Amino acid sequence: MVRASFGLQIGAAMLLGLAAGLIARALPDSSGLVTALDLIGSSFVQLLTVLVPPLVFASIVASIGNLRQLANASRLVTQTLLWFAITALIAVGIGIALALVIQPGVGAGVDAATAAAPRTVGTWLDFLKGLLPVNVLGLSASTKLVDGAPVTGLSLNVLQIVVMAVLAGVAALKVGEAGEPFLAFARSLLAVVRKLLAWLIRLSPIGAFGLFGHAVATYGWDSLARLGWFAGAVYLGLAIVMLVVYPALLMLHGLSPARFLRAALPAIQLGFVTRSSIGTLPATEAAVERLGVDSAYASFAVPVAATSKMDGCAAIYPAIAAIFIAQFYGLPLGVTDYVALVLVSVIGSAATAGLTGALVMLTLALSTLGLPLDGAGLLLAIDPILDMGRTATNVAGQALVTYIVAHREGLVAHAEPTGSFVPAE
Repeated sequence: MVRASFGLQIGAAMLLGLAAGLIARALPDSSGLVTALDLIGSSFVQLLTVLVPPLVFASIVASIGNLRQLANASRLVTQTLLWFAITALIAVGIGIALALVIQPGVGAGVDAATAAAPRTVGTWLDFLKGLLPVNVLGLSASTKLVDGAPVTGLSLNVLQIVVMAVLAGVAALKVGEAGEPFLAFARSLLAVVRKLLAWLIRLSPIGAFGLFGHAVATYGWDSLARLGWFAGAVYLGLAIVMLVVYPALLMLHGLSPARFLRAALPAIQLGFVTRSSIGTLPATEAAVERLGVDSAYASFAVPVAATSKMDGCAAIYPAIAAIFIAQFYGLPLGVTDYVALVLVSVIGSAATAGLTGALVMLTLALSTLGLPLDGAGLLLAIDPILDMGRTATNVAGQALVTYIVAHREGLVAHAEPTGSFVPAE
C-alpha cells in the first residue's frame, strides 16, 4: 500500500512544503526555518548527485553490452535521437507561437535597469569543448567569490560521462573476450548503485518537502507580478506540451496517456521540486521500466535523455525568452531569426547538460540571434520559479521518448505494471 501511493506521498510532501514556506514568509524571523528547509532539500539533492556519475557510467556501459544482443541496436540509437529532435521541434514551435500571440515583452513591468549580462554565457565553442572529457568522473573545479571570499567547488558535467561511457562500452565490445570482465564489473556496479538508489528514493518525500518549502520561502511569488505575462506564457507553453502534445503522441502510438502519467508522475513531481533532470534520473528510469520498457534500452536512453532532451529548458523557454527580449528592446526578428532559433533549440539542447537552469541555453540563443545578452538579466528574478516547471517538462519528455521508441521497436511488455515506482530491490 505504501509503495503504490508513492506519488501521493510526493504530492503531500509538496503541500506540506508549501505550507512551511508560507509560514516562513509570514514569520518576522524565519531564518531558522528557512535554513532547516534548505538543509533538508540540499542534502537530498547532494546524495542523488553523488550517485549520478556511477549510475550514468555503469548504466550506459552495461546497456551497450546488452544492446549487442539486439539486431536493431543502431536503429534504436537513431530512433531515439530522431524523436528527441521531433518533440523538441514541436515544443519550440509552440514557444514561438505563444510569444508572438501573447507578446510578453510589450509593456513589460520589469525595470530596464535590472538588465545585466550574466556571468555564465553559452557559446557553440564552449559546447563543443564540453564534449571532450576532462576526467573519467566528469568533474571540474571552479572558484568564485562569495561575500568577497574565494570559494572553490566542483561541477558535474554528465555529458562528458556519457561520452566516456559510450566510448568505453564500444571499446569493451571491440576487444572481445578481454572486455568481458569490464562489462561484468559495469553490470555489478549498476546493481549496487540501483540498490543504493532504492534506499535513497524512499526518502524523496522528505527531500521534496525541504526543496519546495525552501523555494517558496526564498522566492515566493511576488516577483511574478512584474513579469506576469512572460511567466504565464512560459507555463502555458509547458502545459500545452505536457497535457496536449505528449498525450497526443502517446495516443497516436496506441498508448494510454493515463497509464503513462500514473507511472511517470512521481518522477515529474521530483523533477519539479529538485529542478534537476540529472538528479531525477533514477526516478525517471524506474518510471519507464515500470511502464514495461526493456531495462537494457532504458538504462541507455534515460541517461542520454537526461543530458540532451530538454523540451522545457532548451525549447519552450529560450524561444519565449528570446522573443520577449527582442520585444522589450524593440528589435524586430525576421524569418531567418526564427529558423535560427528553431535550430538552436533542436541542436543545442545538450549545451544545458550538467548545469542548473536554462541560462546557458538562453544566452546561446541570444548570441546566435544577435540580441543583447544583458536582456537575460531581466528574467533572473523569477528564473527559479520557472525552472521548476521547465524541469518537470524535461523529465516528462525524457520518459515519453524512451517509452515511445521502446514501443515502436517492440521493447515494451504490455502487461499492466504492478509494484512500486521505486527501483527494484
